[in-house]
Amino acid sequence: GLVIDGRTLSIIFQGGLEEKFLALTRHCHSVLCCRSTPLQKSMVVKLVRRQLKVMTLSIGDGANDVSMIQAADVGIGISGQEGMQAVMASDFAISRFKHLKKLLLVHGHWCYARLAKMVIYFFYKNVCYVNLLFWYQFFCGFSGSTMIDYWQMIFFNLFFTSVPPLLFGVLDKDISAETILGLPELYKNGQ
Repeated sequence: GLVIDGRTLSIIFQGGLEEKFLALTRHCHSVLCCRSTPLQKSMVVKLVRRQLKVMTLSIGDGANDVSMIQAADVGIGISGQEGMQAVMASDFAISRFKHLKKLLLVHGHWCYARLAKMVIYFFYKNVCYVNLLFWYQFFCGFSGSTMIDYWQMIFFNLFFTSVPPLLFGVLDKDISAETILGLPELYKNGQ
């Protein structure tokens, strides 16, 4: 791991040593920036996003972490003693740092699987509906007349085909939480 303070970060950013800093961090499993300003925190996140072309996640618990949380792809705010500014600026909020593992592994896996199934379902639904209208145009000589009234199209999309994706989106859990926490490498299957 690498621990770097704010004074060293200012030397890196002012001296144009960003590439060397990133080359050093690539050899580390974790990098911890301490005693740094909010601007330095957001600059580190932006540097990693821009140069390494990776998805970034920032975790903060106070007002000094807001710029870092907003600069990242995914921001997580921890509600605590320093106030609610980080929670208000974040994408996700947790009450304790220990809940991060379950948020990322369990809920991240379930969300990934649910979204994939919902996208496939919506493509299937729309392909079926458009094919019906497409083949009807051969029978009416491509006059542009519709086979179904507009109110029926609205009810078709609103009532008949919206319930399955909503149920999948809310209730589908392909693997139990205990299994995912026991085997964290299952998260990579969806990718």
